[in-house]
Amino acid sequence: MNDRNVSVKEIRQNENRFLSSDIFESGQYVFPRRNGEGFLREEARDIPVYHRCDVLVVGGGPSGTAAALAAARTGAEVVVLERYNHLGGLSTGGVVIWIDRMTDWDGRQVIRGFAEEVLGRLPPEAVAGPDRSLWGQRDADLAKYWRLRTSAFHGIVTWAPTIDPERLKLTSQEMLIEAGVRIVFHSWAATPVVEDGAAKGVIFESKEGRQGIMAKVVVDCTGDGDVFARAGAGFEADIEEGDVHHSMNTGFMLGGVDMATWLAFRSEQEQAFADFNTLGRDQLGFFQTPYVSWRNDIALFLGPRQSGLSALNVDDMTEVEIRSHRFMQWHCEFFKKHAPGFKDAYMLLSAPQLGVRHTRRLAGAARIERGQWAGGAIQPDEVGVSPSVSPKFPVLSVPYGALLPARLDGLLAAGRHISCDANSHGFMREIPQCWLTGQAAGAAAGIAANRGAAPRDVDIAELQSTLRAQGAFVRDASEAAPLASQAETVSG
Repeated sequence: MNDRNVSVKEIRQNENRFLSSDIFESGQYVFPRRNGEGFLREEARDIPVYHRCDVLVVGGGPSGTAAALAAARTGAEVVVLERYNHLGGLSTGGVVIWIDRMTDWDGRQVIRGFAEEVLGRLPPEAVAGPDRSLWGQRDADLAKYWRLRTSAFHGIVTWAPTIDPERLKLTSQEMLIEAGVRIVFHSWAATPVVEDGAAKGVIFESKEGRQGIMAKVVVDCTGDGDVFARAGAGFEADIEEGDVHHSMNTGFMLGGVDMATWLAFRSEQEQAFADFNTLGRDQLGFFQTPYVSWRNDIALFLGPRQSGLSALNVDDMTEVEIRSHRFMQWHCEFFKKHAPGFKDAYMLLSAPQLGVRHTRRLAGAARIERGQWAGGAIQPDEVGVSPSVSPKFPVLSVPYGALLPARLDGLLAAGRHISCDANSHGFMREIPQCWLTGQAAGAAAGIAANRGAAPRDVDIAELQSTLRAQGAFVRDASEAAPLASQAETVSG
């Protein structure tokens, strides 16, 4: 089982990162490298137009679902194009069912709007997390308890629940249908339609062949910037080598477990747990311990995380999938044999979607940068507020300009590929932040389409007012001082 050509980097939690993990690197590949060369010429042909709309959202993941709903609620006619058979993206099909922190360090929910509404519509049995009265608590025992359940960081209880992915699929779908959004599943955007420097729609592939969807505004929610990159917008692809946020894996779940027993072992037998991890690394090479899910009898694995591979390279993506399915079997067998609470474990589900954390980031009209973390300044074009990575920093103002290409009209970007530096990407790619930027981009796209304006010409006051009416948390400059004072003094 052990891949002897593996190297391991241990990434520890610090003021710039909130997730500890092992990162695995390996140069081995299942298949020999490709041997294709030369080019084929595709014959020119007429493409039928499938539909014309006000706003086209490409990608129905977290940001795309939020964008489609927000745009529809402005009165725009909206289409969302999704390559899989469900909405929610990595939060459902990728089984990233741990929805990261939505509260500041005092326990106030700052990522609201779509995030609050969609989780509020899930049945109680589909959500597991701390009661609202506990958000912001700094009691050591409470923090220890919830840290093992993905909802405490830096000794503070936060709102970071785990959810039932099937319920989230259904709820997301029904919310869009209620709002009048046209959902197009099993369809993959192939290339953008660009005229006079502006995006006008996309050509997509499905079982019906190649067709086009034309729109007044396009919102790229592919997560990889597929539309804006192919349309000619600038982007960045630099990464922090060895950072967990720039690795890949296919998530999986094991059923038939007793997570309460496992968590008691992990919490109460520190040396035995350390020995268990050593044994796992020795026997498997690639190794990952589980997270909780929304049920005691299901364990979630969001790794082993693999670096040195690109989610823009089909061979690398195939390699990750092949490895990850093997990892699932190996982990199931190892945990059944060695882990308390796993004697009856079985392989329940491997994610149908590859767990991609980073590919491209938009070169935007504005940019979220590491140097902005400490200041707490409210951007004049703020469209949302993100929690910070640690109590040393105030909450972060998310500017509208980070969703706008520096050069390309007719298009907005939302989700993990917004304009930011590599360090800020570590948390701006998370699901709640994708909900936040998706809602902002969708509302802006709806306003632009309704006004016959370019997205970069949208009135910021109208956009902010629209987002507030949709329940989003958007501030004005007068709120800067008290919010900045919530953070602890940054030393150094």
